[in-house]
Amino acid sequence: MSDINVDDFFKDAAKVLNQLYGMFPRRHTVFVEDICGFEEPDEFGMPTDRHLACLGTLLWLGEEGFLRYEDVIRQEAIDLAVLTGRCFTALCSPTTCQPAEEALPESVRAERSTHIYQLRGALSAKSSTTVRAAMLELMSTMDAR
Repeated sequence: MSDINVDDFFKDAAKVLNQLYGMFPRRHTVFVEDICGFEEPDEFGMPTDRHLACLGTLLWLGEEGFLRYEDVIRQEAIDLAVLTGRCFTALCSPTTCQPAEEALPESVRAERSTHIYQLRGALSAKSSTTVRAAMLELMSTMDAR
């Protein structure tokens, strides 16, 4: 059984990278609420642990070289975020598991073999196991660069 906080981390990271890939190369404000959903603050206005964990994911992705951002907007967002060149290249590169659809044109097979395609499929499947596998493979590719 996996830890829920780690599953949430992988899901949040995949959503952020997918969002920034879709905006690339434009800079974009990434709101925590858009990634993990709305979390009602407590009676003192403090964010929930889930909200803070998602913000932590955004900051960690920046620290580890997946993305760059200009500033943190309170505890709500990172401002002017963009994928790093290294991460963009990794997302565009082929995964180790190639699609088995021989009848497809080469260009379609090439696109479907990329990390971003794998991440998007994992997010669509809503399977924490699949998201984890896709993120771990991407992270391994980033480590090798």
